[in-house]
Amino acid sequence: MTVPPLTAPTAAGASAGSTGARGLDLRMPVLALVAWGAALVALLAPPWWLFVLGAAVLVRAWQRRRRGRAVLTLLAWALAGAAVAGSALLRADGVRSGPVAELAREQAVVRVELVTTSDPAVRPGRFGDLVVVRTRVEEVTGRGVRREVRAPVLVLGDRSWRAVPLGSRVVATGRLDTPRTDDLAGVLAPRGPPEVTDHPGPLLDGAAALRASIRHAVADRAAAPRALVPALVDGDDAAMPEGLVEDFRTAGLTHLLAVSGTNLTLVVGCLLLLARWAGVRARGLVVVGLLGVAGFLLLARAEPSVVRAAAMGAVGLLGLGQHGRRHGTRALGAAVLLLLVWDPWMALSLGFALSALATAGILWLAPGWRDRMARWLPRWAAEALAVPLAAQLACTPLVAALSGQVSLVAVAANLLAAPAVGPATVLGLLGGVVGLVWPAVGEAVAAPGAWSAAWIVAVAERSADVPTAAAAWPTSAPALALLTGLVVLLALLVGVVVARRWATLAAVALVVVVLLVPLPTPGWPPRGWVMVACDVGQGDGLVLHAGPGAAVVVDAGPDPRAIDRCLDRLGVRRVPLVVLTHFHADHVDGLAGVLGSREVGAVEVTGLAEPASGARLVAQVAAAAGVPVRRAAYGEARELGPLRWQVVAPAGAPPAGSGSPPNDASVVLLVESRGVRLLLMGDEEDDSQTRLLRETGGVRADVLKVAHHGSASQDPALVRATGARLAVISVGADNDYGHPAPSLLALLRDAGMRVVRTDQQGDVAVVADPGLGVETRGRLGP
Repeated sequence: MTVPPLTAPTAAGASAGSTGARGLDLRMPVLALVAWGAALVALLAPPWWLFVLGAAVLVRAWQRRRRGRAVLTLLAWALAGAAVAGSALLRADGVRSGPVAELAREQAVVRVELVTTSDPAVRPGRFGDLVVVRTRVEEVTGRGVRREVRAPVLVLGDRSWRAVPLGSRVVATGRLDTPRTDDLAGVLAPRGPPEVTDHPGPLLDGAAALRASIRHAVADRAAAPRALVPALVDGDDAAMPEGLVEDFRTAGLTHLLAVSGTNLTLVVGCLLLLARWAGVRARGLVVVGLLGVAGFLLLARAEPSVVRAAAMGAVGLLGLGQHGRRHGTRALGAAVLLLLVWDPWMALSLGFALSALATAGILWLAPGWRDRMARWLPRWAAEALAVPLAAQLACTPLVAALSGQVSLVAVAANLLAAPAVGPATVLGLLGGVVGLVWPAVGEAVAAPGAWSAAWIVAVAERSADVPTAAAAWPTSAPALALLTGLVVLLALLVGVVVARRWATLAAVALVVVVLLVPLPTPGWPPRGWVMVACDVGQGDGLVLHAGPGAAVVVDAGPDPRAIDRCLDRLGVRRVPLVVLTHFHADHVDGLAGVLGSREVGAVEVTGLAEPASGARLVAQVAAAAGVPVRRAAYGEARELGPLRWQVVAPAGAPPAGSGSPPNDASVVLLVESRGVRLLLMGDEEDDSQTRLLRETGGVRADVLKVAHHGSASQDPALVRATGARLAVISVGADNDYGHPAPSLLALLRDAGMRVVRTDQQGDVAVVADPGLGVETRGRLGP
């Protein structure tokens, strides 16, 4: 068997003109896979594995020494793997073993001189908002020694850091700590405001001014379009409402909220059209294109995700041209290799994997489907249909592995949104450019872009509301292998179907019926369920079964849509009581989703009306729905259908010196249903947990709803005193708090509890059976 040339047959449905007679040369894609594997081994495995793999390649090359092209191919693969592995090892060693990493392991107080490498981003923290900034430390003084370094550090500062723009040179003092990811040398908690010693250069200042002008050009529009236009143009999604982000996820439109290859294609394509109109030709267009790419990277920030998106967008654009599949395949392999040499940590990025898969789908599937549909559709329409379909299909197995679901509306939503993406992006950018000179005219130019963004928002919201927007899919290896096989089969069938107008229309009609007619969800809710912890993200949303179509709801999560959908899936039409354990947003902001379309009896709350904004929101939402609000009484015991419960905390004011009085004032319920005892802890911290244990002598339960989403602030004695067999943690995926804490998970395991989590398993149902069963429905976010 010889190695070169590696070729593949034409993808399903491709026409001969799409690929040429010689087929696909797969040497560059294989080279990219070798580089990817080398990066993974270098970052995750012991270093000796690299020597084993390198020796295997050299032995293979020696065996093929008389076949010149085969040897050259093998040596090229080995060289690519060595280049990426070397880059990864050198970068990782520099991050993990430098002076900054050593000081971080010692949790030393240091003085640093740093340069900010990202825009400040506000994130909610345990004691208030945090400002997160990625930086490059260039000088560190700690333990009495001053050193010049070059180390990536994450700064977690107060709100004074919001005014520090990208590219600023800053002096700060604070405590270093170890990071949770290997691409950082440390995490700095600064003391006091930053001391800015040098501001960004004129290029970064100009980019910042343009970003601000884009925001100003749509500032008078409705909240959703006002937030979406900057996200489309330059990835500035800081103002996107959380509920709308969830709708974009469900609809398969999340890629629009981050800088993607589409953004680059639209911006640079528009620039090239203007250049052609102005008479620029040949090499001049190349120069204009390169300047456009450079300007786009400057505007959107040359972070790894942006550079990756730009590279994949260029490859995808190349793939739709003449001989695009052959040229694009080579370009994809080269792009993956160069990106991994530049930043080896991309090998661990799910976004990188999804971008590569989507681009591969566009290269290998879209041209053939487009050419077949072009027999009965205009070419532009055929391309608009083929590209999102190919990208979505290629990414489906990986998305299912990550989310536990297969989106059924993603292709349709992308097709409906696609015509508005270009106008929203290009006009938003033009409005910002014109607004730098004449703000009023800039607003007028951007107005149609905002209207287009409003259409995209409407598509996301309506798609997310479709009864069968997503189907749960197991994440086990056999289930994912089955899904991959189904995707391959579907790829083969699509080429046959889209070649015929009536077959295509019949397939579209079938998909519409599947989407609009609610399909039964076998086994959900499971028979004998007593409680469901809804997957509401980083928050709590618990549902206690109170009879046919009825439930008591404990907390409503941060998003009305998430809790509303969970209750719909459970068939809950009546809610005799809603208990809000405390007034933090991740427990009360979803209240409107409970009250909106159901018969609700009353809302019970804690006695501490903090934060005041949460208390006001609850009062306003309840008043609008005509639902009374009352205070939960300590010690009160009540009964409803199969449910009995008692309020076991709070007994009074939060403990003196409480780090978070609202959390420590959480309503804690002891519930019994069908022989199962459940302790629902709210967000109580360790001090109030200790008081609860002291006052009750220990609350025995079969199920423990872990306090505060699995934070480290737990009283081990109380946890063990419950004697629970099952621990349920309601927590958001990839949250910024590190929940659930490793120390808490170790405590639960040591106490002999089985642990289930909504971030990993989606909706979690506790079932009353002799083994205290648990059933899950799968995560509904990507």
